[in-house]
Amino acid sequence: MNQPLTDTVLNIDALEGLRSLPDASIDLLIADPPYNLGKDYGNDSDQKSPQDFLRWTETWLDLCLPKLKETASLYLFTTWRYSPEIFSFLKTRLLMLNEIIWDRRVPSMGGSTRRFSSVHDTIGFFAKSKAYYFDLDAVRVPYDEATKRARSRSIFVGKKWLEVGYNPKDVWAVSRLHRIHAEREDHPTQKPLEIIERMVRASCPEGGVVLDPFAGSGTTPAACLRNNRRYIAFEINPAYVQIIEERLKRTRLSLRPVETASKENPT
Repeated sequence: MNQPLTDTVLNIDALEGLRSLPDASIDLLIADPPYNLGKDYGNDSDQKSPQDFLRWTETWLDLCLPKLKETASLYLFTTWRYSPEIFSFLKTRLLMLNEIIWDRRVPSMGGSTRRFSSVHDTIGFFAKSKAYYFDLDAVRVPYDEATKRARSRSIFVGKKWLEVGYNPKDVWAVSRLHRIHAEREDHPTQKPLEIIERMVRASCPEGGVVLDPFAGSGTTPAACLRNNRRYIAFEINPAYVQIIEERLKRTRLSLRPVETASKENPT
């Protein structure tokens, strides 16, 4: 089997880039495509008719799926407006494991007066086969000390789950990145590193290859660098590719030993 060129961000349309990848070469796919909500990504990629958007989505997914290993899985960000159609399509080809709700922790400030305010994104979690990789221990959430004390009865003593933490639920309450957030890049729909790192740690073995067809601000490549995974990323907008490259430079520098970094960047 041919191995793909990893740890690269290519300024290329996802449809073109996906065709160049060898089959069965990807351990994990994390896809955050346009939602078709009219966002400005420097092109008209988010302004299709509903029918054209769903056809486009099926096209790139059909190109992705053969690239996945039998142990691979897929996380797909979308909106409730299109998740029923997209998830129904994927369920004919993959195993659906979860519908994850990302609660963006949006404060109660205005919104529609004719319906309830939408404050979440929908994430589909799918697997290529029943042999999919999943490392629960890598993403357990620690119990606080008060909870541990409350579980001090003898029946709980020595239980692994009490010491190592609990399985994350399918509602992920992680604040969106406000414009003044230290992590924020110049991108309209940047995802928090905390969310992507959870996906990478849980669903890709160390040294494995993560594919991101719509790299945006580069959160997936950054998460891979921080967690000893390899990555392949495509991004059609050259301005975003420049943002990603600068972000990855900073990430690599932050991971170097302090002595090495200080020698290369004397003050």
